[in-house]
Amino acid sequence: MAERLGVRLRTTDAPSGMMLTDLVGLAVRRNPRRAQLLVSSVLGKHVPTDPRLVTDAGLRLGAKARAAVTGDAVVLGYAETATALGHLVADAIGAPYLHSTRREVEGLEPVADFYEEHSHATAHRLLPADPGLLGRGETLVLVDDEVLTGKTVLSTIRALHKKFPHQHYVVATLIDLRSEADRAKMERSVKRLRATLDVVSLASGEIDLPEDLADNGNRLIDTVENLRQLAGVETVERPRGEVVQVVATWPRAVPEGGRHGFTAGSAGSYESAVTVTAAAVAGRIPDGPVHVLGTEELMYAPLRIASALADRRAAEGRRHEITYSTTTRSPVLAVDDPGYAIRTAITFPAHDSAEVEDGSEDGDALRYAYNLREGTFSAIVLVVDEPADTPALHAEGGLVDQLARLAPRVVVVTIPAFTPEPRHDQPAQQLPAPLHGPAFGTYERDDVAWLLKDLSSDAAEPPAEESLEDHRALFDETLSASAQRVAYAVGMVTEQVLAWRGQDAVLVSLVRSGIPIGVLMRRWAQRVHGLDLPHYAISMVHGRGIDQTALAYLAAHHDPARVMFVDGWTGTGAIARELAASVEKANSTLHAHLPAPFSPELAVLADPGRSVSVYGTREDFLTPSACLGSAVSGLVSRPVVDDDRVGPNDFNGAVFHSGLDSVDVSKTFIDKVAARFPIVRTKVMLDLGAHLGGDHTPTWAGWDAVEEAAEKFGDGDVSLVQAGVDETMRLLLHGDAAKILVNPARDAELGVIKKIAESHGVPLERVSGLPYSCLGLQRP
Repeated sequence: MAERLGVRLRTTDAPSGMMLTDLVGLAVRRNPRRAQLLVSSVLGKHVPTDPRLVTDAGLRLGAKARAAVTGDAVVLGYAETATALGHLVADAIGAPYLHSTRREVEGLEPVADFYEEHSHATAHRLLPADPGLLGRGETLVLVDDEVLTGKTVLSTIRALHKKFPHQHYVVATLIDLRSEADRAKMERSVKRLRATLDVVSLASGEIDLPEDLADNGNRLIDTVENLRQLAGVETVERPRGEVVQVVATWPRAVPEGGRHGFTAGSAGSYESAVTVTAAAVAGRIPDGPVHVLGTEELMYAPLRIASALADRRAAEGRRHEITYSTTTRSPVLAVDDPGYAIRTAITFPAHDSAEVEDGSEDGDALRYAYNLREGTFSAIVLVVDEPADTPALHAEGGLVDQLARLAPRVVVVTIPAFTPEPRHDQPAQQLPAPLHGPAFGTYERDDVAWLLKDLSSDAAEPPAEESLEDHRALFDETLSASAQRVAYAVGMVTEQVLAWRGQDAVLVSLVRSGIPIGVLMRRWAQRVHGLDLPHYAISMVHGRGIDQTALAYLAAHHDPARVMFVDGWTGTGAIARELAASVEKANSTLHAHLPAPFSPELAVLADPGRSVSVYGTREDFLTPSACLGSAVSGLVSRPVVDDDRVGPNDFNGAVFHSGLDSVDVSKTFIDKVAARFPIVRTKVMLDLGAHLGGDHTPTWAGWDAVEEAAEKFGDGDVSLVQAGVDETMRLLLHGDAAKILVNPARDAELGVIKKIAESHGVPLERVSGLPYSCLGLQRP
């Protein structure tokens, strides 16, 4: 086989004393995505195996995983091949367990999905009865029978880390065949998530796969099938054995496996259920070799029943002669040769009423069982759960019919399928979960909850402006000059929010410029008043408005009347207008679920445009956070709206540039401004009364000035006018500035602007009477 396929397998490490060739054989898949199949000799999937050998291998692997775990753990196994292996690893660790599934369960929505590209059925669903199961523990252990490149593991970790971030990941696999490049890629990818990774196995090595592997596999399949046709193999009608039905005495509240989660609380009841079921089966099987056959994902319960039967016979002093395997979705070429791993095959129609067909190449939805030779067993015990015990299972040509032609007796054991109560979810449970630092963003976990979808895994390289330190000196200079001024404005705007929204106010900052201001406002409330205000980051995209899915999340978790939207500053006032329109839309859409409507009010640090009523100051000065982009906003990009990557029920996306931590100054900005809070606190409290009693009605004076400047200098195109010091600075640093209009009365605020404009060769023009310190004119 190795010679015909061009495959080479080498053991490089055998910590358990077993070489790769002791653990796997080789066969050919009928699958264009992956032609080779490594057939495990200790898994009990494709090869009838002593159940005690299967259990021993799983517990050995679990012991290795347990040694790598930090803190508490939760274990995830891959369907369909590793559902029992994952359960054994969880048993060894003493951790909660969940395996992925290809089933759908009415009333139970997946908490996450991921894909296994090489698999015959690619989609994996996670359907825990407890939606928070995967969020438990410091370590997530992922269990599969083999790791070839690590691509599936990485896909899983990325998908789950967005909703259930863990500090540590452990991959437990029977065999590890990653190349050095694959190992390095996995390490880098997990490190970008600010997590750590360990991979443990019973044996590791290298596999050489030629580029023409798929062609080699197809040629071999054609050769074998042509030889069979030439040989004219006759189909012999075999007599049908006796079929006996056993309904297991298995409590419905006891999970039959890990499809919906399995915790220590179920272990005692599970042991009892296995013992009673094995006793019922033992009374129906004759002496001699008996094979216990599980069905697809249902691997752990049949394994435990097989082990219990073996233990009963051993206790009676008899040879146990019990073997175990399961059916599968994977079509594999069978060749009856002693050196080949898959010697016989039976093919039968799918019989599971709850399965989802998602990736099968065979339109007839066929299933397979391998290496079950006629005349080998005195009985075959078929273990199914209720959704799989359908008329198709018992029909002519179905699995039971074919098994009855291989053995004189077939015992069909039906186990109740544990079905969690349907979750009649409120909107909060149907919506995605927020992201938190340090898995996403560089702020502390409690500083901000990001209502964003993490698109970091498929992001391009970060933009040049974010990967250089060109503007760090400018940031440092500005922060040194204005930290106390910013602190005062933070105090003033936070006190207004508390006055208008109360001490249970909810801060919702606009990504990106609002984020550092929202974090500072939360710090002020915490240090001055001892309040822990909830703080969220929400996407606002020009032309699309505010993220409606994120607003639905807020409505499900908080009283909308307590929400205050937060941004860094106002320029033309366009954000304030677009926010108002988006909030009106959300209030209309969510009307039935809202105890009160959202307010479109926007609180900002600085309002030089006179377009909001809640602000810290209306002076137009350079805010340090305007000098940088993601480097002062938790290394998070601007929002991304991409219909190919962001679904209708997702939050808008963003990228976490975790590789740029060397230029991150997010915490520096927060810490240096917050250090001035004690200095400005008294002045804030003294000024607050007069401020609250003043007239805060927006005058939109800034917008009038922008329209006038556009008519005079920009052919009437207001989009070419950047209003205020902060927006002008961004234009100078990242845009194409044609001219800067400066207010001579605000000359003290313009030192840095003048310096940058001069270095870029951008002319300045003095214009009196501007409500701003300056306006930037963008080149058309």
